[in-house]
Amino acid sequence: MSLMFYQSFVRIRAPLVEDRYHNKKRDWDNAEHTPVTGVNIQPAGVPVRSEEDTDDRQTTVTGWNLQTSEGVDLDLLETDRIEFDGMTLEVDGKVGRWPDPFGPGVHHIEARLKEVD
Repeated sequence: MSLMFYQSFVRIRAPLVEDRYHNKKRDWDNAEHTPVTGVNIQPAGVPVRSEEDTDDRQTTVTGWNLQTSEGVDLDLLETDRIEFDGMTLEVDGKVGRWPDPFGPGVHHIEARLKEVD
């Protein structure tokens, strides 16, 4: 494993359930927690992806980037959350799976994450 891919996180995946009004929603109280190792998670680069909304309350949204090493695919979905370095981050959009240019399969994945304070 490269020195760049030494970090780990816990993937949080909540089941999709139906409420009494037949609306589908994620059940975060009964989410599955799965440890994942061998990734690189860094703050989003320039421009820093940070937003503030002060209409109703102070909210700060900060972006992070997750990447795996060459040849590594992760079971990570856009509906997942992750716990990393004392933070709970949401996957922000689709997970990018880069194709291997020399054969079938995935070369690596990249995902945008966001922390909402």
